Amino acid sequence: MQGVSVRRGRTTLVGDVDWDVELDERWVVLGPNGAGKTTLLRLAGAELHPTKGRVSLLGERIGRTDVFELRPRIGLSSAALAGRIPADEKVVDVVVSAGYAVLGRWREEYDKLDTGRARELLGALGVEHLADRAYGTLSEGERKRTLIARALMTDPELLLLDEPAAGLDLGGREDLVARLSQLALDPDAPAMVLVTHHVEEIPPGFTHALLLREGGVVAQGLLDDVLTEDNLSKTFNQPLELTRSGERYFARRKDGAAPTQ
Repeated sequence: MQGVSVRRGRTTLVGDVDWDVELDERWVVLGPNGAGKTTLLRLAGAELHPTKGRVSLLGERIGRTDVFELRPRIGLSSAALAGRIPADEKVVDVVVSAGYAVLGRWREEYDKLDTGRARELLGALGVEHLADRAYGTLSEGERKRTLIARALMTDPELLLLDEPAAGLDLGGREDLVARLSQLALDPDAPAMVLVTHHVEEIPPGFTHALLLREGGVVAQGLLDDVLTEDNLSKTFNQPLELTRSGERYFARRKDGAAPTQ
């Protein structure tokens, strides 16, 4: 992205962003509600055109390429996508139908290799035993893992995860973080971008961070360089204390700090 802005009326959702993601990098995009994280991810998923600036995805310039041919090369998991899946759809069909970029299996034909790959991906995410269940009967954590399996179905070159741990309990979050860490550490995995509000949800193996506030970039670069108390406090407009245990990060408000006006 070069000089990218997205405006709606007089409101700037994302303003003057420069951002490069290489094929072997794993990025976390961190910021408060309304920071522009989901808008940025929609740009990265070829679902949105910038009002200003240039977006190039996988060697293709947005505005000069057929996005319907580009999107199958990008795996996406988001709450918006989850809300469009029919409740009675079989879990394995939710995953396998990514090959046709559709939601809700109809008359498409899939061979055993496709179905086998879908079940294999579900297994890698710990939900293969749910393959023949209806999507609407799954827990929130099971749905999130199903959507990640779907996002991986087409062997994408770029994987975009929009708040994959949102709504999960502690056990579900930790299980998902561990599985995403395994994926991030796999040298054959695609480039990854994960959007979150919480540093606790950053899986080990992620390499870079982009911090957003009010549509603008606070800091970006290597994770260890960018994720500092000063940058995090600016991002969330709170005096925050950042600690690290092993490869995991934890943040909380500094003791005795006055409330932010």
